[in-house]
Amino acid sequence: MYEGMNEKQQEAVLHTEGPLLILAGAGSGKTRVLTHRTAYLIEEKGVNPYNIMAITFTNKAAGEMRERIDEMVGYGSESIWVSTFHSTCVRILRRFIDHIGFSTNFTIYDADDQKTLMKDICKRLQIDTKIYKERMFLNVISHAKDELIDPITFSLQAQGDYTKQRQATVYQEYQAALRSNNALDFDDLIVKTVELFKTDAEVLDYYNEKFRYIMVDEYQDTNTAQFELIRLLARKYHNLCVVGDDDQSIYKFRGANIHNILNFEKEFPDAAVIKLEQNYRSTSNILNAANGVIRNNVGRKEKVLWTENPVGDKIDFHQFDTAYEEADYIAMDIAKKVRTGKYRYRDCAVLYRTNAQSRLFEERFIVSNIPYKIVGGVNFYARKEIKDLLAYLKTIDNAQDDLAVRRIINVPKRGIGATTLTRVQDFAYEKEISFYTALKMADDIPSLGRSAAKIKPFVTFIQAMRSKLEYFTVSQILQDIIEETGYVRELEAEDTDEAKARIENIDELLTKVVTYEQSEENPTLSGFLEEVALVADIDSLDEDSDYVVLMTLHSAKGLEFPQVYLAGMEDGLFPSYMSIASDNPTEEIEEERRLCYVGITRAKENLAVTCARSRMIRGETQYNRVSRFVKEIPSELLAGTVAPEKKNQEEEQNSRRAEFAKAKSAFRAKPMALQQQSAPSRAFASASTGKITLDYQVGDTVKHMKFGEGVVTQIVEGGRDYEVTVDFQTAGVKKMFAAFAKLKKI
Repeated sequence: MYEGMNEKQQEAVLHTEGPLLILAGAGSGKTRVLTHRTAYLIEEKGVNPYNIMAITFTNKAAGEMRERIDEMVGYGSESIWVSTFHSTCVRILRRFIDHIGFSTNFTIYDADDQKTLMKDICKRLQIDTKIYKERMFLNVISHAKDELIDPITFSLQAQGDYTKQRQATVYQEYQAALRSNNALDFDDLIVKTVELFKTDAEVLDYYNEKFRYIMVDEYQDTNTAQFELIRLLARKYHNLCVVGDDDQSIYKFRGANIHNILNFEKEFPDAAVIKLEQNYRSTSNILNAANGVIRNNVGRKEKVLWTENPVGDKIDFHQFDTAYEEADYIAMDIAKKVRTGKYRYRDCAVLYRTNAQSRLFEERFIVSNIPYKIVGGVNFYARKEIKDLLAYLKTIDNAQDDLAVRRIINVPKRGIGATTLTRVQDFAYEKEISFYTALKMADDIPSLGRSAAKIKPFVTFIQAMRSKLEYFTVSQILQDIIEETGYVRELEAEDTDEAKARIENIDELLTKVVTYEQSEENPTLSGFLEEVALVADIDSLDEDSDYVVLMTLHSAKGLEFPQVYLAGMEDGLFPSYMSIASDNPTEEIEEERRLCYVGITRAKENLAVTCARSRMIRGETQYNRVSRFVKEIPSELLAGTVAPEKKNQEEEQNSRRAEFAKAKSAFRAKPMALQQQSAPSRAFASASTGKITLDYQVGDTVKHMKFGEGVVTQIVEGGRDYEVTVDFQTAGVKKMFAAFAKLKKI
């Protein structure tokens, strides 16, 4: 049974009594230990399979564990509970939830059900959902449930804070509505099981007797509610074995509480701790790089990964001038390695911090004919927010595109119903005109009645935007669309991680537009849409089993690849500005460092780390320093050196000046174009946009909502806007348009 297992793995299998913490480093064979431990309990210790429970996080992981246990144990293995937290709780509640006032035939609400219910509550409480989004409330309630904070406690904690008091009222109404509907949401499955155990001693004792041996996988990802559930289940016999790696705790944003694993011995003073530090996945150099980075975290259990695998190649490090050069290098390197037979496409993975970074790689791979697949995300140009904004641009450029017009007529919501749209479409067919032309003739469609009034503002907006095409750049048009439709404001009001990711994607679309303008002599909206169409034709990719994988670092956990590229390794991107400038930067940066550790340990044979000196984000060029995480890798492990930071910031700016010459020329050309128009045209441009004024000047200290405080070093006038350069204390030098930077003088 123990053939091929190392000493520590065997020790973990044989230790069956009392609390046990198995600190399983990346690639250390933890699943093997869990399955062997289960078999040992049954075959050698004579434990009834009925008395064993194994809990993990995903159905996939539970299925894999079930399969391996069945294979090893054979007869009787079906009696072992191998399931996810939520599945376990459903089984318990279906039997006993009537003890806490629900019926056992309760309904489980999914995300759509929750949103529908929340809409009803907001309407009943007369809450303006344009200001307070349903998803924001649901997000707040979910976090509260993760921490086992009930509506009454939440309300007490909200005293003195108007926004939180409103959230408390919604939380109370939401829970009351769930109860009256005999329904639970997914968070309730855990919370109500804990409530049941704390309320009914007999039910708890029944499950204490049933589950005498409990094993929990990925323990570092548990939240407070899940911890309490496990603590209660193990209360009587204390035969609790948890397996995890605090260095791979990367889901704080989902509610994971790293202190569950860090404080395990405090909760269970008689606990044994076994460290699995031998790695079977990576080369020695890769592991030493990972160790060099993670040892800078203070909040961790001390351990050092090692391997009997070969030393392997050094870590490739490349710093490029721009993000485009970075993407180009990675594409060429993959193509070369496939061409020479060293690797197949499927052996290569490109990992990055945010989904928005995928765009450059997608475009480069399409041009280079490299098959790829995005894991844990959607292809850039297929994302809803990108398709919505492109549909606006298509409608402004060519209103004959009925699909584009129909997509956005209710984005944002304008109260134009399906019946109204059908009547407009019928009118268009009858008159043999486009759908948009029919919208312009809404007053002439008798069947519309008062609905015509809802259509007019949309048509007026599109016509106003079309009239601006002659005077403004594509990026200015797109910025106006975002501002006038309130698209980003709505996402900001949601205040969820998903909404923040969508805003990052919109920023990346702005970057794409500005890049297009800088690269073209005569940039036009039609030209931009044509370029996008050429790179966005991703559906034609032959997605057989051999493709390069593109994914965020969060999505990469649990996977491994012979060749890994860690891209965008710059301070401000990874670690992010939000973590650097947060109220608790030490804790936030440690979470980011764990994410970096996860990324490094995905590589089996070769690891390439890349970054760019300048990167365009939201149409603004940012100068970034090499990530502190790269500097934490011992220099002797790197093939390539980290260039020292230039002491003179002005010298750094001068070295980049040529890069921006074209952009500045295009930027300043707009006012001249305006001056050449007739007086009425010039008056129209002024009335529709207005020349913004600045309340700060060069030398002033200003504050940016994302980058913090900095000093204005340069202001360049550009017609309707200003290009402002600011040297921020934490984020470095940034160039941005004043209208969108929203800088405040301090």
